[in-house]
Amino acid sequence: MGEVFKRGEVAIHFSRAEHLYAAWPVPTCIISDGPYGVSGFPGDERTARNLAEWYRPHVQMWSVRASPVTTLWFWNTEVGWANVHPVLASLGWEYRCCNVWDKGMSHVAGNANTQTLRKFPVVTEVCAHYVRRAEFRVDGRVATMQEWLRHEWRRSGLPFHAANEACGVQNAATRKYLSADHLWYYPPPEAFTRMADHANERGRPAGRPYFSVDGERPITSREWERMRAKFDCKVGVTNVWREPQVAGGERVKGERRAMRYKFRSLHGSQKPLVFIDMTVRACTDPGDVVWEPFGGLCPGAVVCHHLKRGYVAAEIIPEFYQAAAHRLALA
Repeated sequence: MGEVFKRGEVAIHFSRAEHLYAAWPVPTCIISDGPYGVSGFPGDERTARNLAEWYRPHVQMWSVRASPVTTLWFWNTEVGWANVHPVLASLGWEYRCCNVWDKGMSHVAGNANTQTLRKFPVVTEVCAHYVRRAEFRVDGRVATMQEWLRHEWRRSGLPFHAANEACGVQNAATRKYLSADHLWYYPPPEAFTRMADHANERGRPAGRPYFSVDGERPITSREWERMRAKFDCKVGVTNVWREPQVAGGERVKGERRAMRYKFRSLHGSQKPLVFIDMTVRACTDPGDVVWEPFGGLCPGAVVCHHLKRGYVAAEIIPEFYQAAAHRLALA
């Protein structure tokens, strides 16, 4: 353990991720493709029941090292993700969406006997989308961004409809930015600054500064922008991702052995580079850092090398590490 292969700003470590988190740079994106609870590779859990506790120490470290700009892509089976979701939610990760990889009918061939298994053939995996939740202190408790905005405006003593005047709109500020329901919208930096300025100029003098986290000055527009993860989605893309299982030239060839078992392919669930490219592009910019703590064949390394993102990964299976390093060297 301890070996590392580097190419530019991309590094793949032959080590356990838990030994490296503290030294890795703060991530803008985390790609998690770890245990599924299906005995799919050496070290995988036998069932999904134990996944929550297996992932817990990793999620705890992600929560410590991440910022509100960080996006998490969590790959797993449906039931595997369902078991881990409560851990993610309790440790500050806000669920956005469940994306489904539809591998198509070709994945069924020779893969399922419905009379024996008594279920429809499974051709999917999921990639759940989370962001690190921005948290604020309100009256001794942790509040969401939505709750904090309403609290600060109410604290200023101004009526909610005055936010429309501050933002130069008829009713959008009260209806969207100060809404208490699920239709709440994040105020863009310019709108946030206008609301903060208005509250500090016209709100009760005794409570100033409003919209401050340190009690000394309001949050700046740049700071406010850094309290939400980046996201960019091309028109026409949905949460159903249709792509056959990786084959042909993209498929990493080879064999792996574990104890007395010989596996027919090097990696049982190699992810298409098109998905990794899409998700990295959606939530990062050049120069941002991507983590892949359970690297496997490290598809993120190839993608980040081409997209000029920083990247760090960890892998403990020798065959996977060697294949990932070779793959990056040829990228």
